[in-house]
Amino acid sequence: MSSLPPWLANLLPIVILLGAISLVLARLPKVELGHTDAFRRRRFFNWFPLGMTYAFLYMGRYNVNEATSAMKGHTSNADFGTIFFWGTLVYGFAFLINGPLTDKLGGRKTILLAAAGSSVANVLMGTVVYKVLTQGWQPPGGIVGSLSFLYAVNMYFQSFGAVSIVKVNAAWFHVRERGQLGGVFGILISLGVYFAYDWSRVIAKAAPTYWVFFVPAVVLAAFVVLDFFVIRDTPSHTGHPDFDTQDASSGEQGKSLGVGEVLWKMLTNRAIIIIMLVEFCSGFMRNAIMQWYPKFARATGIGETFVASNWGMLLCVAGITGGMFAGVISDRVFDSRRGPVSAVLYAGMSLGAVAALFLLESPALGWTVIFMSLCVIGVHGMLSGTASMDFGGKKNAGLAVGIIDGAVYAGTALQSLLLGRILPAGDVAKDPGNWGNWPLAMLPLSFGGLLLATRVWNARPQPKAGTAAPAVATAQTVSAPRTGTEG
Repeated sequence: MSSLPPWLANLLPIVILLGAISLVLARLPKVELGHTDAFRRRRFFNWFPLGMTYAFLYMGRYNVNEATSAMKGHTSNADFGTIFFWGTLVYGFAFLINGPLTDKLGGRKTILLAAAGSSVANVLMGTVVYKVLTQGWQPPGGIVGSLSFLYAVNMYFQSFGAVSIVKVNAAWFHVRERGQLGGVFGILISLGVYFAYDWSRVIAKAAPTYWVFFVPAVVLAAFVVLDFFVIRDTPSHTGHPDFDTQDASSGEQGKSLGVGEVLWKMLTNRAIIIIMLVEFCSGFMRNAIMQWYPKFARATGIGETFVASNWGMLLCVAGITGGMFAGVISDRVFDSRRGPVSAVLYAGMSLGAVAALFLLESPALGWTVIFMSLCVIGVHGMLSGTASMDFGGKKNAGLAVGIIDGAVYAGTALQSLLLGRILPAGDVAKDPGNWGNWPLAMLPLSFGGLLLATRVWNARPQPKAGTAAPAVATAQTVSAPRTGTEG
């Protein structure tokens, strides 16, 4: 692969891995639910462009990391932490509005809002950077203030992304199919991370920094057009019959509950509260790893190691592997329960956090954090991408994923604010030994997530049998796991 262009050399392992996963999945016994081949084909053409839109939303979200690193003399690590903090704070709170809005409008309309809004916000951020770098312009509030505001606008629209993908897919996938769908969700996240880091790095090296914002803006605008013509909210909108997905909305009849009533029932549901707390830990862990290892590598001068040089590609491979591992064993081993696989993956993260304490000056640190990324993306796909569908039901999937993903970004905001202030800067940051606060900050969150995940080991959605039942599932947690397949 040495004669290939760098971007193609990085893409090739991902394509090979996706091909291998597709082959394995094709060989697995299918869950027979009576779907026709025509339905499966139309479902693919519904979720695939939806999913790729979500992946490129990631590129238009995490590109700010590469952009701030490339703008030497204009922004620092602490500045990045400030910009990212305001964006993630808005992202988390936006779910309180955008979750119910997605349930009302449908995921098709809101994914169009997400892509269009993020595209415009990225154009505006690129314009600010262009004027600063080429004209010496001083934007209102300085470059950090302006980028913080525009990034917050970007993240408001970005918050429609996960809600929309879960809302649409909730009507197209049965509970027994959603474990593997959660794995696919992890793949989409991983592809987005690859686009955000490796493609943004290539763009920053080949062109002025502002193109790191303009390129995803153009791609997202193209997906707005594609999604408008292809994506539909339910099977019946494409001429296929709707079906009972056997999630928490199954069997509901009568008048729909109001947003306040649904929100109250979710926030008083033990399983959802615990999942929110687990995902708070996931948000902290995911971004403590993904956002700060590249900063660590550049500061300490180890940026030319294989892991640091191929960060996006390796994150993508790890995320794909972790997502599909989580999805397959959730459906095939743990009877479509999401808690057990989350506990297994959090155990891996905890071991990685302990190991990182002793590996700061070793090349093995890079591979350790890649393994931790595999674990955390697998958890995120299982809980935000799948459990939110199960426990919210297709009627309230938007609100469910909203409050769960809101918890993710509350954790993300905390790590951004905390790590931006406790990690070394300047000449002090050149010594890897001075970065001990980094793994130390991850330890309590990794072990906390592990303990919490064990508390929803047997949680599963309970379809309604009567009329006007509560809008969320009940859950039971016991100490011993159940395996096998129920009829």
